[in-house]
Amino acid sequence: MKIVHPRRIVGSNAERTRLHNRQVVLGHVRERQPIGRAEIARISGLSTQAVSNIIAELEEDGFIVEAGRQSAGRGLPVLQYRLNGDGAAALGIEVRPDAMFGALVNLAGETLFTTREALPKNDPKTVADVARRIRTVALHGRNAEKQDILGAGVVMPGPFGKVGISGAGQTALHGWEETDPVALFEDALDMAVVVENDATAAAVAERVRGVASGLRTFCFIYFGAGLGLGVVNDGEVQRGAFGNAGEIGHVIVMPGGRQCACGNKGCLETYASRISVRSKLACAGVEIDSATDIEKLYEAGNPHLMEWIGEAAGPLSQAIGMIENLFDPETVILGGAMPDEVLDHLIGALHLPGGSVAAREGRVSPRVQRGACGRLTAALGGAALVIHDTITPRIAAKT
Repeated sequence: MKIVHPRRIVGSNAERTRLHNRQVVLGHVRERQPIGRAEIARISGLSTQAVSNIIAELEEDGFIVEAGRQSAGRGLPVLQYRLNGDGAAALGIEVRPDAMFGALVNLAGETLFTTREALPKNDPKTVADVARRIRTVALHGRNAEKQDILGAGVVMPGPFGKVGISGAGQTALHGWEETDPVALFEDALDMAVVVENDATAAAVAERVRGVASGLRTFCFIYFGAGLGLGVVNDGEVQRGAFGNAGEIGHVIVMPGGRQCACGNKGCLETYASRISVRSKLACAGVEIDSATDIEKLYEAGNPHLMEWIGEAAGPLSQAIGMIENLFDPETVILGGAMPDEVLDHLIGALHLPGGSVAAREGRVSPRVQRGACGRLTAALGGAALVIHDTITPRIAAKT
């Protein structure tokens, strides 16, 4: 049995806001370009006049451009429109415990600039100073006015707020307990800011410009400071009641197993994460500081790294089976601050459970695959979140 839920973005001429209807039109242009005004009106429920007015605004703002005319049978050829990738850009910043990454992405999802800055400390003041420097370098030389920058998406490791796994070991940012990160970054960057956890941002990046392009429901396991899960359901990211959905690293996969910094024993993060591979290699007298170090060890066939891959595959397979049964995704994507070759090897070593809703015939996407956005996935995702919020309308409440 196959259940299909067709999705139709509907606008309104009266009860919904002008911004919502603008997002409706812009979203349809992006998804169906090139497209004409009459077709947008038909599929959105807006009047042709309302669509024409919004199209004129979007053209004036530089968000869309004419894309020629298309014959539609009788009458004059219909004027078509497409997204203007160079019409605006967004800044993405990822904060890790030991480094910060920046990316500038245009409206079409194309990367214009990337950078990495080491973090001597990860307290709020130091992070704000480095974010300010990233903004300056990213925008230097751009012949654009400030309003062409839609805003910034700042990505940080969770959890947010004081919860039972706060301050868990190497993944924690210190000194942030009383800090409002949105206010801090808006002051430092002098622009509108959205703050998101790293795994959610990485999932959005893959949907905007990676292997999840065209998918509406998928999960992303993010190898960052720890291990996180980004969930996209029917095109909308799932954040949870307090923004902490997806702390997959602290799900227990081995009861009574390895001690985790959060206080639990047997957490997935202690078996399949950068923390666990660092610990494994340190026991063998091998120190690593970055994904590049892991990549070099893999290329050299380091036996301790190969042993870690074999050990990580089992717990990760168990977690993926759980994710599949919980969220029924089209696919599960692995990515983040782990070399592509290591992720490919890890995926090849998985033993996915047969007792899963994902174990079905006629699959279009593989059950598990590697992401395409690389190690800057979360920073790119921060920018992608801003673009996503600009283009994607929210479901309005009934009035």
